[in-house]
Amino acid sequence: MGRLGIAFAAAAAAKKKVYIGYAMAGFPDLGADLELARAVLESADILELGVPFSDPIADGIVLQRCAEKALAAGGGLARAMELAERLRRETEKPLVLMSYLNPLLALGVDSFAHRARTAGVDGVVIPDLPPEEAPALLPALRGAGLDVVFLAAPTSTPRRLRAIAKEASGFIYVVSVAGVTGERQVFDARLVSTVRELRAACRTPLAIGFGVSSPETAREAAALADGVVVASTVLKAVLEAADGPSGMKAARERSVLLSTAVREV
Repeated sequence: MGRLGIAFAAAAAAKKKVYIGYAMAGFPDLGADLELARAVLESADILELGVPFSDPIADGIVLQRCAEKALAAGGGLARAMELAERLRRETEKPLVLMSYLNPLLALGVDSFAHRARTAGVDGVVIPDLPPEEAPALLPALRGAGLDVVFLAAPTSTPRRLRAIAKEASGFIYVVSVAGVTGERQVFDARLVSTVRELRAACRTPLAIGFGVSSPETAREAAALADGVVVASTVLKAVLEAADGPSGMKAARERSVLLSTAVREV
């Protein structure tokens, strides 16, 4: 069992839910991205490290703005690997890379898998990789010991959910809304049935993300799943801050607030 499996198993044994925080390589700039990752990781059980991309089709306006800043600062896949390597020297908490498929293909899947594992990465989330097209990549990724996390949405058909359940490892990222990332007040009405179908199809832990932006939505997501992913609302605190130090303080406080709500369930 890898670090992801251990984290979810330990939380389940303690009757707790897993809080998955998020930081982006290169945001708000090189150097401060490491500081932000550390700040989020203080209150997180797992850290998702985002790779900025020029066409982030699954991301809402907040993460799009963050990606623009990150790319302008020199962020990207190589920087995400550097951050993972630095963080791995400091923590045994699981690290997951979130990247669109294009940067991985540009580097080469075998090279990516080897580099990621060497850096201490435990798993990958590839939002634009459907399970039907995954077999070409899975041998290299799993051969390097990386868990492959697939996304399941309220619009996913029962057949697609079964395919996701068959291929996913580490956890399944359950999208709470039919849309892109960002703050929401309510989840899709089909979320409960999506979770129910995945539970019936596999024992892989489920983590709900997209739209978790308040203690109320964090608790609602935690009540349904084994973990909760929080991204946009924490990075938004940095975007809205008057300066760097106040942004880090606000991001840290927001992450603590939401992680506390997740663990209250």
